[in-house]
Amino acid sequence: MSDTSEEISELFRRGLEIRRDVLGKEYVNASLEAADDFMQAFQEVTTAWCWGYAWSRDGVDRRTRSLINLAMLTALNRSAEIKLHVRGALNNGVTVDEIRETLLHATIYCGIPAGLDAFKAAHEVLVGEGALSAEPLEESET
Repeated sequence: MSDTSEEISELFRRGLEIRRDVLGKEYVNASLEAADDFMQAFQEVTTAWCWGYAWSRDGVDRRTRSLINLAMLTALNRSAEIKLHVRGALNNGVTVDEIRETLLHATIYCGIPAGLDAFKAAHEVLVGEGALSAEPLEESET
């Protein structure tokens, strides 16, 4: 793809729509509105290339992309981004069980400390979003 401003503008437009669908309009708008001159460049590249290019490609659906992101973010030990993408995964129709299994799988390959951080971050969001109860298991359930 050539690097014309028209093509980049189209990637940004398409990326902004996908980004809002996945992460939520309020979050995305707040990120864009909070960007100063320095951070604006990051917002533009993230929206155009991450969301407009990578997330809009055919071949892998949004649910699968969400699960891939959770596994990669576990490997990178990025709990703040895991929280954001757990919400996105729920918005994309990913189930709590699928999130759990993805994090377990990533834990085996990435290590227990990274997996623990990922589970804690995901748990906080899943409870906060009402997708999971915060009640501990009863003695007979363990």
